[in-house]
Amino acid sequence: MHIRHLLQRRLHQLLISSLLLAAATLSLPAQGSRLLRRPTVSHDMVAFEYGGDLWVVARAGGSARRLTSTPSAESDPFFSPDGSYIAPAATIAGNTDVYVVPTEGGEPKRLTYHPGVDNVRGWTPDGKRVIFASSRGTLPTPGANSYFRLWTVSLDGAMPEMLPVPRAYAGSYSPDGKRLAYQQLSTAMFAGPWGENQSSQWRRYRGGRTQPVRIIDLASYAETPLPWTNSNDTDPMWVGNTVYFLSDRDHVVNLYAYSEGTKQLTQLTHHTDFDIMSASAGADAIAYEQAGYVHLLDLKTGQSHQLNIDVKGDFPWAHPQMKRVASLITDATLSPTGARAAFEARGDIFTMAADGSYRNITQSSGAHDRNPAWSPDGKRLAWFSDASGEYQLMIGEQTGETMPRAIALPTSAYFSNPIWSPNAQHILLRDTNAQLWTVAVSTGRFTKIDADTYDDPGRGFDAAWSPDSRWVAYSKSTPSHMRAIVLYSMAAGKSYQVTDGMADVITPAFDAGGKYLYFLASTNYGLKSGWLDMSSQERLVRRSVYLAVLSAKEPSPLLPSIVDEAERAVEPHDSAPAKSSRAVAAPARSAPTPRLDTATTTRVDIDGIQQRIIALGVPPGDYSSLVAGSAGTFFFGEAPPPSGRPEQSYRLMQYRLASRSARPFVDGVASYLVSADTKKILYGTADNHWSIVSTEEPPKPGDGALGVDAMETIVDPRAEWTEIFRETWRTQREFFYDAKMHGNDWQAIFDKYSPLVQSVQHRSDLAYLIATVGGELTVGHSYLEGPGDVPDTAYTSVGLLGADFSADKGHYRIDRIYTAGSWNPNLQAPLSAPGLKVAEGNYILDVNGRTLAPPANLYKLFEGTAGKLTTIRVNSTPSFEGSWIVTVKPVADDEALRTQAWIDDNRRLVDKLSGGRLAYVWLPNTAGNGYTAFNRYYFAQQDKQGAIIDERYNQGGEVADYIVQQLSRVHAGYFAERAGRTITMPMAGIFGPKVMIINESAGSGGDALPYYFRVAKLGPLVGTRTWGGLVGTLGVPLPIDNGGITAPDLAFYDLSGKWAIENEGVAPDIEVENTPAEVMHGHDAQLERAVAEALKLLEAHPMPPAPRPAPINRVSP
Repeated sequence: MHIRHLLQRRLHQLLISSLLLAAATLSLPAQGSRLLRRPTVSHDMVAFEYGGDLWVVARAGGSARRLTSTPSAESDPFFSPDGSYIAPAATIAGNTDVYVVPTEGGEPKRLTYHPGVDNVRGWTPDGKRVIFASSRGTLPTPGANSYFRLWTVSLDGAMPEMLPVPRAYAGSYSPDGKRLAYQQLSTAMFAGPWGENQSSQWRRYRGGRTQPVRIIDLASYAETPLPWTNSNDTDPMWVGNTVYFLSDRDHVVNLYAYSEGTKQLTQLTHHTDFDIMSASAGADAIAYEQAGYVHLLDLKTGQSHQLNIDVKGDFPWAHPQMKRVASLITDATLSPTGARAAFEARGDIFTMAADGSYRNITQSSGAHDRNPAWSPDGKRLAWFSDASGEYQLMIGEQTGETMPRAIALPTSAYFSNPIWSPNAQHILLRDTNAQLWTVAVSTGRFTKIDADTYDDPGRGFDAAWSPDSRWVAYSKSTPSHMRAIVLYSMAAGKSYQVTDGMADVITPAFDAGGKYLYFLASTNYGLKSGWLDMSSQERLVRRSVYLAVLSAKEPSPLLPSIVDEAERAVEPHDSAPAKSSRAVAAPARSAPTPRLDTATTTRVDIDGIQQRIIALGVPPGDYSSLVAGSAGTFFFGEAPPPSGRPEQSYRLMQYRLASRSARPFVDGVASYLVSADTKKILYGTADNHWSIVSTEEPPKPGDGALGVDAMETIVDPRAEWTEIFRETWRTQREFFYDAKMHGNDWQAIFDKYSPLVQSVQHRSDLAYLIATVGGELTVGHSYLEGPGDVPDTAYTSVGLLGADFSADKGHYRIDRIYTAGSWNPNLQAPLSAPGLKVAEGNYILDVNGRTLAPPANLYKLFEGTAGKLTTIRVNSTPSFEGSWIVTVKPVADDEALRTQAWIDDNRRLVDKLSGGRLAYVWLPNTAGNGYTAFNRYYFAQQDKQGAIIDERYNQGGEVADYIVQQLSRVHAGYFAERAGRTITMPMAGIFGPKVMIINESAGSGGDALPYYFRVAKLGPLVGTRTWGGLVGTLGVPLPIDNGGITAPDLAFYDLSGKWAIENEGVAPDIEVENTPAEVMHGHDAQLERAVAEALKLLEAHPMPPAPRPAPINRVSP
């Protein structure tokens, strides 16, 4: 029977089982359903999010009624004051926007259209407008969600209006609408638009983003903070004369009340196990989420109780379903003769033949089967599986028709990269503790070969077997961070370092003939060894190709030789025919292909082996991934040159000793493997195309293509969700830098949250649960790495013109046009092209022939226009008479344009305030963009006497040692030339005072930079305390559907041996807050103070240039 028919039959069986399971679970325990999220309350009903949809239920509890049913998840519902509407945020059109839906049911109505993320926060007291938070226009990093602003939108979907509060994440109006109780910031940073704050939880956070709830007068901008203890105070709710909010001041989030009359603060709830995750107030009650249940607190009595709510319904996203898996291929291997390839895809192991036929040999949604490796005899595959709850090494038949054998791993660490020995008796493995192991296949006995000196990311052992299975070659870090080649003798159980550590040597591979060991080596690796340092940027590594002659008796294959005419037999005319001519001139014979039963013997003489290392004459290049082919042949990857196009990928090269040269084999390779018989190569491309081709000659495009797009399997979401929950918990257990888990009993954490998994009905529920578990570590950088396999939704792009608008005289007027500035070739400014007849002060009258006039939402008319030619009717007056039509191409995102304007505005302000004496440099991060920005702006202003370094909103990346080193350059003198100005020594740099501006939205590398700046004593820090997230995430394996969570695997401690900065931040020397009043009046108090401090330092320590001395007279005595 065809594979698809078999899958469909199994899918039918699973669907029946799923429906029976759903029916069986309708009889819920007395406490009711769990994982009811984001509740809101009206005078008679409670609404909440469950299974990605909105539900309503009577305030007394009971059976809930479904209100919405869409593929995406609705979130943040809020009842209107009269209870007739509910406003949620939803991602129905591919973008998160504000909607309203009648409480009695009906079609949701979309209210916002801007491509930024809009999240509902409540209603105005009169019930006419919905309050929402958005990062649109929150310069300089709106896409990073560093902060939000509050907006309101009317129920007719007119153009939203921004509240006069510079930064606000959530807020609630006073009953008279004249004041606002608001939460300025969320604790989360680096959250993706799809996840907002729910993608990152950080329990008991105490860094720079902790803020009190504040009350602001919307007319005068005067504000008053509520009592605060450096806690996380969130979700303000203003009812009558009292402001309610959530706080973790007792280390568990509970509900508090602040009376405006008595100025007293009262704790209303006293939960000690689960935090209150959200709360929303009605006129006489507060609904809140805790332990997965909805609780209702009576505002008159102050008493709360848990509601018993039954949620019954069909949840289609939890049904078993057929899924294509090619996009989730994460590993591959090749059978010994190249007849089939094996793939890890969506947690299963598939094998595929060249004709496209395939098998799923594991078929389990409830287990993650990964890292397949084919045995040299072709009969078995090895892989890892967590079907038991912990990973085991599995060895099974290639057909998948028999139960595989399970071998327990020696530790709970994450093992990977299994490599069979050529004789099929052992398998090499690596674990997360940077240890290299071998396991005897027959007995399951593990032997630890070695442990790496450093666990540098991307710098593995690259282990390889000798053809006779007696030796293992691998690369290991030396104390200097250079890698050296090590040989391990299976017989002696001993390792020998064979390169001296004076070059960085990687990817060893034994020649198939057993005589040589190939590898790649670099002598300019240098600063690249500091992979965490910014100074490793733009350091092009060059590697050469070498071989080591393993036996002292074996000559170099590159010895010079003289080619003479070969002798040949000459038969006399009168003689008898020769019996055989083969003994006279035998043709050259290549070494036999290694086989399981006749392995080539590899002789290794350790003594003197360093003197037997020779270069192969391949021009140095950016090489990697060397793999041996047939005897005298190997392959390696060559990276595209730095000036190459971004879409270029690696070129696979083939080297042959016989010709002593390398040739291009195939372009566009992302990964590759050589079959055990060395006759075939499996290679994959960056866009997930796979091919099996011969190793003899370079393939042509399309040769050997495998039809991986056809691979599909049956996914049981409930089984998959259970496995993903456990795997993400286990990943943090094994990868987190602190084995003690910051004091947590990690098994107890699993036991606490795992019962909630059975309540998951949508992938977004699982993501929320995983993020909450990660929050128990009380660490920064604990955030989701992707949404996982969420249901597809249609996406309609909204085009932007890169401009600010205001309603004026019945039309929309262009207030500001954002330009691409100078020297920004990648920026596109739709309204600032030369010759385009559009100017600030013009009016836009229609879009593509559709009339545009307030209060209609301007962005609605730009749906579907991003990147497309669009006509707009423009006039210098608010009239159609005399108007003209302009063709433009809107952009999908104008953040970069606005950020560039923010930078240029600040630079001009510093220049004005300092009288041209100070430079201004903003650093967006401490990774590539920050490196580029520093070099661009700092050295272009090195004629200045001092510098303002603005690292507010710095998103981190690396340790910015490069920046600190450049700022630390010491002026040591001058060089005089005959013509032109005198030049300084060193030439490049600004040698006067430096002042750095910091704030609570600078984190990670943005925490490390001001700390380093202070240690180097470069100048004062001005602003507010930084985020306090100085841990690092170096990458963890992703779960089945690629929706995982980070596990910070390095943390900082200072020279005194104390953990520092994480969960604390870097405090300023001069604390300056940008208050709402100052910001609303157009001032940046932090920037202005930084300029003032730099000018003070210039006055105190002037640096007048030394005059050029009189000419030297070297003639007169």
